[in-house]
Amino acid sequence: MTQYLMRSLMFVPAHNDKLMNSAARSAADVLLLDIEDSVQPSSNKQVARDKIEAFVKSGAFKTHYVFPRVNDRESGHLLKDVHQLTIDGVDGFMYPKSTTGQDVYFFDKLLETIEYEKGITKGTFKIIPLIETAAAVLNAQEIVQASDRVVGIAYGSEDFITDLQGIHDAEHESLFTPRALIAMAARANKVIPIDTVHINVHDLEDLEHNLVTAKKLGFEGMLVLNPKEIPLVHQYFSPAEKEIREAREMLQLSEEAEKDGKGVAIMNGKFIGPPMVATAKNILTKAMLIENKKINGK
Repeated sequence: MTQYLMRSLMFVPAHNDKLMNSAARSAADVLLLDIEDSVQPSSNKQVARDKIEAFVKSGAFKTHYVFPRVNDRESGHLLKDVHQLTIDGVDGFMYPKSTTGQDVYFFDKLLETIEYEKGITKGTFKIIPLIETAAAVLNAQEIVQASDRVVGIAYGSEDFITDLQGIHDAEHESLFTPRALIAMAARANKVIPIDTVHINVHDLEDLEHNLVTAKKLGFEGMLVLNPKEIPLVHQYFSPAEKEIREAREMLQLSEEAEKDGKGVAIMNGKFIGPPMVATAKNILTKAMLIENKKINGK
């Protein structure tokens, strides 16, 4: 499977020219070009589809991964969304209201049918399910396993809290358990766990508090609403130079120990066990993806 750099995934109302142009200039790794919640009234949804198609074909987003957020299967808009936007330059789709594995399986087969109809290689378009309800959190493992197209799974906390009839408290304690479950489901199935949006985009101190927690829970990226959030998000989801140096040294010492038949290497007085080697490899893989983005755009 292709390795994706998904530290920041920015929502962009696709019917808005100004915001689409701003997105093209942004440092976001992934653009979630929205045709769903932020595009109202419904008459604007065709405007959004047309603008996505035009911007993509112009090459405006060639340095970003492009995952339009389509409308859900009950909306009456999904087929139009997908049929028009299964084009070169679109990498996949964010699929909202993914409640069960059957929802994602349905979307997989819809994409497969359109790929066949258009003569596109099966599996070209990937899926990021959006987890927005209590049932979806409990079914996260099933959702991730429903299709080989799934490359990441994202948490939508505001709809979740509404469905839960809970309270999004200032300390974000009510989000801790669903975040942990979503991250575990993703990691258990080798896809990217993507944390929820930070609603108060002007409170960067609270954003940093959220990023500290997200990093501890194993998230690899975050949904963002504003370009001003991106530098801090990238800081937390990118390995520091010191981490990269230590990872290289750790792998070198581990390889030398294996070559010399020592079995276990020691670094700074600590044994280098298999988990530490795996972590070092993950750090260097992420560093390579970031370097490739600097050189090639994505």
